[in-house]
Amino acid sequence: MPDRESHEDREARETDAERMRRRARFLRELAEARELRARVQPRRAKVARLRRAMRMRTFRW
Repeated sequence: MPDRESHEDREARETDAERMRRRARFLRELAEARELRARVQPRRAKVARLRRAMRMRTFRW
């Protein structure tokens, strides 16, 4: 039985590793999509950048 448990642990670890790979891929694609949108719609991207900067300036630590 201990062999079976270690096999299940190994599968769980592989599942976690696979999930992390999928998440990293998703985040890379999301960043790429945001960059593309910023290139396609520069005015809207500039406004979003200014809003984000204003939020950061008014944020209380």
